[in-house]
Amino acid sequence: MQGFKDFLLRGNLIDIAVAFIIGGAFATVTTAFTKVVVELLAKLGGSPNFDSWQPFGMNSIGPFLTALVAFIIMAFVVYFGIVVPYERLKKLTEKPTETEPGAPTTEELLAEIRDLLKKG
Repeated sequence: MQGFKDFLLRGNLIDIAVAFIIGGAFATVTTAFTKVVVELLAKLGGSPNFDSWQPFGMNSIGPFLTALVAFIIMAFVVYFGIVVPYERLKKLTEKPTETEPGAPTTEELLAEIRDLLKKG
């Protein structure tokens, strides 16, 4: 039972569970926002709903195109609504790294050892 307890309380498992919960909630918000954008597009220039389109008698192409348009809208919203602002905020809050003297290279260490061996 100790191994099972360790497994359940492992940090990665909790992090992944939280990520799935937040991801599910975020998916709901993103889907709702995508519906709003699609409705706005429908009011401006016609509905981007291709569900009833059946070229060559194939009834799966229309729903695929509708899903593709929804995906592109969702990707646009996620990128410009979350990724870009996050990167800007990250850049603003990032502390400049101080240049520390680097660790000696292997060649420098070997040269130092050689010099110590020569001395005695």
